[in-house]
Amino acid sequence: MLKILSITLTFLLTCGTIVNAEPASTLISAISQINANVVFMRHALAPGFGDPANFQLNDCKTQRNLDEKGKQQAKLIGRELLNSSIEFSEILSSEWCRCKETVSLLNIGKWKTFSGLNSFFQNYVGKEETLTNLRRKLSNLNEGVTLMVTHQVVISAITGSTSRSGELIAFNTKTKASINVILN
Repeated sequence: MLKILSITLTFLLTCGTIVNAEPASTLISAISQINANVVFMRHALAPGFGDPANFQLNDCKTQRNLDEKGKQQAKLIGRELLNSSIEFSEILSSEWCRCKETVSLLNIGKWKTFSGLNSFFQNYVGKEETLTNLRRKLSNLNEGVTLMVTHQVVISAITGSTSRSGELIAFNTKTKASINVILN
């Protein structure tokens, strides 16, 4: 049984471009390991599932939002990012309130919203249009590393990785390699 497990693990590690078995100890090492030019971040903790039926993009009261734990999580991740001395060439956020609040609480620099990071989970926006916008952006990034605060469905569609709230995914847009990183 141990031999089969060892062979399976070796196969998965050598055949896949997604390096996901263990989270990297630091974001810097993850970026360096795969020469990442993007760091995706799933928004901080926002209890619940999906958004309410009365969802409106420009009304945070109609959306699932960060709770106090999520706010503290975002602040902690922001401090860790500042301590790591990583300077992002660009910081983008989904237009959803939980993502905008996450990136604001990170407090690591100027940011702007980008519709290519919006959640298509409940069809409030179109999946193909969203992913087309995002892929276009990923093929025309600024030099350096871009931070993108978004949703699980977007991260999964692009990287093939699942992520927890507040988790970061270093991603190389050319090789499609990714490494999940937990800072908190």
